[in-house]
Amino acid sequence: MVTTVSLEETMLEAAQEVFGSMVFMPLERSAESVPDTGDTAFLATITFIGDLEGCFSISCSHSTTQVVAANMLCMPPDEPLGETEITDAIGEIANMIMGGIKTRIQHEIAKVDISVPCVIRGRQLHNRLGEGMTRVGLQATLGPEHRADFSLLYRCRGN
Repeated sequence: MVTTVSLEETMLEAAQEVFGSMVFMPLERSAESVPDTGDTAFLATITFIGDLEGCFSISCSHSTTQVVAANMLCMPPDEPLGETEITDAIGEIANMIMGGIKTRIQHEIAKVDISVPCVIRGRQLHNRLGEGMTRVGLQATLGPEHRADFSLLYRCRGN
């Protein structure tokens, strides 16, 4: 059976793998969440259904998303990128992390189908709990000066 603790560790491992191999940024757990400064942020979400259903999300500031996208595209970090490149990159990061979570839990959860990512840009963005959902949260530092919040909202089918 999947527990909240094992899902938190699973999410951390999947995020570290993706950020280490695709973004070339070390990702470490942090005790502090991304401060809500009112600045523009990006929220990438992926829903999943099956024996476990819910939503995975990653949220970070515009400046962090810019650096993540540039690193992923092997460009200089100060290279200006368009909205399309930034949203595609953070959506693909969410997709890869959720894929890593799915792979790691497939021996405990037989069926989990994931959606395509959805990315929105705005202020004060939050992924809210639905009825009967459990939330697993992870705050992380990306390199020395960037941070991101990860969230997994879930419930076992039939709950």
